[in-house]
Amino acid sequence: MKKSISRRTALKGLGTAIALPFLESLAVAAPAAKVTAGAPKRLAFIYVPNGVNMAAWTPAAEGKFQELTGILEPLNAYKEYVNVMSGLAVDKARANGDGPGDHARAMSAFLTGRQARKTHGADIRAGMSADQHVATVIGDKTRFPSLELGIERGQQAGNCDSGYSCAYSSNLSWRGESTPNAKECDPKAVFDRLFSGTDPKELAEARAKRELYNKSVLDFVMEDAKGLNATLGAGDQKKLDEYLSSVREVEQQIQKAREASKAPVPKPNMAAPTGIPKELQDHMRLMADLMVLAFQTDLTRVATLPFANEGSNKPYKMIDVPEGHHDLSHHGNDAAKLAKIKKINTFHMEQFAYMIGKMRAVKEPNGSCLLDNVMIVYGSGNGDGNRHNHDDLPVLLVGKGGGTIESGRHVVFPKRTDTPITNLYLALFERMGAPAKSFGDSTGVLKL
Repeated sequence: MKKSISRRTALKGLGTAIALPFLESLAVAAPAAKVTAGAPKRLAFIYVPNGVNMAAWTPAAEGKFQELTGILEPLNAYKEYVNVMSGLAVDKARANGDGPGDHARAMSAFLTGRQARKTHGADIRAGMSADQHVATVIGDKTRFPSLELGIERGQQAGNCDSGYSCAYSSNLSWRGESTPNAKECDPKAVFDRLFSGTDPKELAEARAKRELYNKSVLDFVMEDAKGLNATLGAGDQKKLDEYLSSVREVEQQIQKAREASKAPVPKPNMAAPTGIPKELQDHMRLMADLMVLAFQTDLTRVATLPFANEGSNKPYKMIDVPEGHHDLSHHGNDAAKLAKIKKINTFHMEQFAYMIGKMRAVKEPNGSCLLDNVMIVYGSGNGDGNRHNHDDLPVLLVGKGGGTIESGRHVVFPKRTDTPITNLYLALFERMGAPAKSFGDSTGVLKL
């Protein structure tokens, strides 16, 4: 009788642990035992600031679409996994008597469905975010209950938007109503957190060795990998090799970014970042790779990644947009400004398409892929950045949620009555095994 081997297997070395993807060879149990072959569901939230060029975003017709155009065109290769959700609203991003501050409220309410307290002091208050609701319920199933990633660092205090704390416009994830989860923007720090061991003494020793000999974390687990490889079938041997190659590739990219940051350059009036690629696209794609790896290895099932802080005035010179994003978002219907907003929106969508392409390439049980088992909400708490409206938001739901979501559609909710985006979250909670009767300003479970 064969001994049952847990699906939660890792390669181990000095101060290093590399979690493994699903391998069918390791799911063999005793004849009397039943093996669950299904893959876990994962949930991610991707946020973009300042709204979008809605005319270039919204599909022309409701229902099944044949082709995506405009800003959404980069998703055409994955359109069977995409739902465009028109008509969803974030009411608590509106003033509701609190005056200006739409950017701070847009981001703080997007995942909480709660009205942020208008303050730039220490007495901030919003609410638990949707990702943290799920992490609280199912977080004990993985090494990390959730993963908070970012591209643009932000302040946790100070006045960033008409009397609102910078904490509101810098944080997407909130552990509790007064506790935002700071995002990690350094891919090296994320990689070390995901793939390093937990013993502080061993961790320090392993890091010292890696720095001294410039070795990969994989070098410390190869002996374990060789032993494991002998027990695997041909298909799993290939899968293990591909997975370890992908980990190596990410690590090499991070090392390359670190080396580039040390190269002689004109001295700027700020400290040079370490471990973060100089090019924005490279940075965004590295963070996407890390999220995919974390999902693939079941290190976490919940993640957030804002592409920039709300109200961000970052220029995008690499796509010939030298003006600040926020400044352009107040376009006043100027055609030239709208065209540049579309360029920024399309750039963001291209990076998102890269992420979901990576997910589709990851094979899971029963012939499925990672994209079959995830649910990704992509969107903004602002609709048109010029109007600062918080209804009819640009929202995508990507992934099939383990076969529970019909996709490839443009779903339109009535504009005459707001449909809270928190209704969508209730539907996702159910699929993640974390149902709730209500959340934020929800009014019922959205049918998907």
